[in-house]
Amino acid sequence: MVRVRSRMWYDGVDNAPHRSYLRAVGFNEWDFSKSLVAVVAAWSELGPCNYHTLELAKYVKEGVKEAGGVALAAPTIVVNDGINMGTPGMRYSLISRDLIADTIEAQVNSHGVDAWVGIGGCDKTQPGIIMAMVRLELPSVYLYGGTAEAGWLGDRELTIEDTFEAVGAYLSGKITLEELRRIEELSFPTYGTCQGLFTANTMAILAEALGVSLLGSATPPATSARRRAYAAASGRAVLKAAELGITPRKVVTYDALYNAAVTLFATAGSTNGILHLLAIAYEAGVKFTLDDFDEISRKVPVIAALRPAGPYAMQDLDRIGGAPRILKKLYKANLLRPEALTVEGEPIGKLLERWQPPSVPETGILYDVEKPYKPYSGIRILRGNLAPSGAVMKIGAANVLKFEGRARVYDGEAEAFKAVAAGEIKQGDVVVIRYEGPRGAPGMPEMLKVTAAIVGAGLGESVALITDGRFSGATRGIMVGHVAPEAAVGGPIALVENGDRIIIDGGAGLLKLDVPDEELERRRKNWTPPPPKYSGGLLAKYAALVQQADKGAVTNPRPL
Repeated sequence: MVRVRSRMWYDGVDNAPHRSYLRAVGFNEWDFSKSLVAVVAAWSELGPCNYHTLELAKYVKEGVKEAGGVALAAPTIVVNDGINMGTPGMRYSLISRDLIADTIEAQVNSHGVDAWVGIGGCDKTQPGIIMAMVRLELPSVYLYGGTAEAGWLGDRELTIEDTFEAVGAYLSGKITLEELRRIEELSFPTYGTCQGLFTANTMAILAEALGVSLLGSATPPATSARRRAYAAASGRAVLKAAELGITPRKVVTYDALYNAAVTLFATAGSTNGILHLLAIAYEAGVKFTLDDFDEISRKVPVIAALRPAGPYAMQDLDRIGGAPRILKKLYKANLLRPEALTVEGEPIGKLLERWQPPSVPETGILYDVEKPYKPYSGIRILRGNLAPSGAVMKIGAANVLKFEGRARVYDGEAEAFKAVAAGEIKQGDVVVIRYEGPRGAPGMPEMLKVTAAIVGAGLGESVALITDGRFSGATRGIMVGHVAPEAAVGGPIALVENGDRIIIDGGAGLLKLDVPDEELERRRKNWTPPPPKYSGGLLAKYAALVQQADKGAVTNPRPL
């Protein structure tokens, strides 16, 4: 058995007290000679996404035992994005990603484990775990907790996106309060993560493309018996990786990140995927920037009709073979780099060569690269005088790629939502929400409450929104986020005034404030940075350490 570090903690006379502690939790003499595997479960009952991960940890432990090792479970935190949407709690969402990586580092490094399996669910638990994998460079495997099942209202398939948008529909008088209540009751029938290709399911699929998860493990629902089977298989796989000497930085290379970016664009996945892949690349020590994303995005069309870009949920993709069916299409079209190694010990190309799809038609759910669902990428990087360091737009979930309109400026999400709810936003407006960036909010909150209200009010194709904050993976419409530099550090978005003309061109990758340079310079001289919103606690620590969105909003004591 491979014992990378546990000997230092548990072998020898001087470590007798250490062994006493583990004997107290059930270890016997033989256990101390086995590989010690941590099973780190992001677990919480404060929401459905990670409600069941402790149960999955039991199956991982069984797999480790079958492979000859011994496993102990440990927790890390969860911040449920959906429950916090539009509240002050949303400021803790992105922060939790880096905090999860930090807490895993503390637990794994302080207990001398030889390898570990991380179990995630809700949005930030997944990149947080993968960031910890490449930071710690111990044999490790990522396991996704799985999507919730979709709900049904008659023959209409529902996801949580419908509930968010139904709020806007009710506020604009399009549906009754009873209809809103019915959608609320039916849209989320089981535990698991949000059901469309929102951030959680996007990151699960990207984990397969990165090679840090077992092929095929992303799409089985949380309630599926196959989810338990993949848990046990992940336990066996981590010890195989240890025997083969496969560590995360051998897997998460430039080629693996390239494959993940291709997959993100081909599926029209969450814009958060860019932020998280940048952060994972940073932790892995791989130079992978917005320029790489920009170049890749110009080569890849959308081939998946998954919500919010299309009508289908994650369970529909699972029914036709899951992520491997997407990856094999991309592989056959020579869009992937097949030599990228995976935690299974083989290059992703070889795994895909062997994988055979089920005999279920994919009609409507997946398309071929040659005849795609949409002829352009799911996400486009925008640049211009309003976002010199870049911004992102999910053009795959927008029916309008080019938009020009008048700025309606709000210094915060709450103020903007009140304006939408009051019917103050009109066709042709560009809603600008600023001071919601990594440092300014702090925490770069998601704007689903506002974006869903705009779409629900029937303005999704006639109103645009720009922010230095983030969007939920469920967001659709003409929405531009991650504007960098952010307003709080003096980015141009801080200089926008009501009535300014703004040009958005998703096809060309342009975000322009149509104001003369000399006028912008005059405004800059009159601008003063706002005082920090917090003087102590976690939010203040984060604001002091966080980098800009184009750097993945990672925490680092020095500018990158």
